[in-house]
Amino acid sequence: MRRLGYMASYALWIFGEILKGSLQMAKGVYSRRTLSSPAIVEYPLRATTDIEIITMSSSITITPGTLVVGIAHGTSEERSSLFVHALFAESREQVLADLGEMEERLLRATRGADGADAALNTRRGGLGDERFVDGRVARSLHEHGRDGHRPGPTTAEEEES
Repeated sequence: MRRLGYMASYALWIFGEILKGSLQMAKGVYSRRTLSSPAIVEYPLRATTDIEIITMSSSITITPGTLVVGIAHGTSEERSSLFVHALFAESREQVLADLGEMEERLLRATRGADGADAALNTRRGGLGDERFVDGRVARSLHEHGRDGHRPGPTTAEEEES
């Protein structure tokens, strides 16, 4: 029940950020001088599940003036990262701080009161490259080969041997 409150709080907060971003965009468009100061930053995520990463990316992209331009898949040694373009960046540190606040609010909505500090039970098992957070692609490549077909003999001579 409490997590539902965090989800509602996140939805209201993101709506407020959308309104703020819209006003800032309108101000930038109708101003006689250039107000934009664009920057692209790499933001290492604390989010680990697909739904958290997708929600974070969508939240950034839906907010006017920001856009996710790339995602680096994480490994067991390294976290996933988002590459974010911000049109009105006061500084790179400010953009990273704003993204940190967004992610903390999102993680509270998905994990509960502890947010990023909450332990996650990651699902792992079976075949897969354990360096990758999500081994499904590695399993699929192993089972079906890189071209999507099961690996097997490629010539008549290989079939006979």
